[in-house]
Amino acid sequence: MTDPLAGRVALVTGGGTGIGAGIARAYAGRGAAVAVTGRRAAPLDDVVRDIESSGGRALAHPADVTDLEQMDAAVAAVVEQFGHLDLVVANAGAAPSLGPVLDGSLQSWHEIVDLNLTGVFITAKVAVPQLVAHGGGTIIVIGSGAAAANGGGLGSYSAAKAGARALTRVLAAELREARIAVNEIEPGPVHTEALDRLGGSGATSPSQWQVLGEWFKEPSDVADLACYLAQLPVDGTTGQVFSLLGRLV
Repeated sequence: MTDPLAGRVALVTGGGTGIGAGIARAYAGRGAAVAVTGRRAAPLDDVVRDIESSGGRALAHPADVTDLEQMDAAVAAVVEQFGHLDLVVANAGAAPSLGPVLDGSLQSWHEIVDLNLTGVFITAKVAVPQLVAHGGGTIIVIGSGAAAANGGGLGSYSAAKAGARALTRVLAAELREARIAVNEIEPGPVHTEALDRLGGSGATSPSQWQVLGEWFKEPSDVADLACYLAQLPVDGTTGQVFSLLGRLV
């Protein structure tokens, strides 16, 4: 049987490392053409080399998700290279250093909110016209359990992820008639470079999460769910949060 992802064309933001790279490799391994964007060219090129060495099709296009013109150019490059676009993963994001939200600077607030929330808006804004032109498609937003957290320490990130969750539902409602499904993945803690940096204080150590009944995932675990959502009917499930949290308390 033909894989449901064969022939699809995907754009993965923040696709050079971590969850984004894992999703890009998984999509390519199932026959999709994949474009990866991010601020740093070197990791993007590494992902593309890996995909192409396995016989897949891939494109690296450095772009900042907070820059409308750069993202518009990235989408144009995808369509020029692969002919269309029908699958988008809005993955790019980062968290601030742990600490009280009001101790952070206004600049830091803007940087985190722009990356984690405005970046989703910009990604959708430039990609949706291409999805519509292709008759529909799928958008997957990589969210966070921090969207519902109230324990403090990641204030700007939590606020931005809560906004991204709301935006997911807004987009799902507004784009349903265009046959575009928009859903969110809530990964929980995943072994990535970003989590390692955040956990320098030990706040994200496996032992602490185990107290909460949590489990540490690999990017491939998130990629499995991203593949499942990508193959759902575009006029089916939309506006939903698919959580990989294992928390019991």
